[in-house]
Amino acid sequence: MAVPKRRTSRSNTRHRRSQWKATTPDLVPVTLEGRRHLVPRALVPAYRRGLLPPPTGRD
Repeated sequence: MAVPKRRTSRSNTRHRRSQWKATTPDLVPVTLEGRRHLVPRALVPAYRRGLLPPPTGRD
C-alpha cells in the first residue's frame, strides 16, 4: 500500500476535495400505469417490475 512521504497541507487537501462533483442522474422516460415519468436509467427495471412505486411530483 502506498504511504505518503510527507503530510499534505490542509489547503492542498481541500483544493483536491473540491474537485469532486456529483453528476446528475441520466433521466429516461418510462410509462407506468398509463403515465409518463422521468426516472434514473439505473432504476428503470425496478420500476417496471413494480419494486418501486411510481414517482410523484414533477414529470
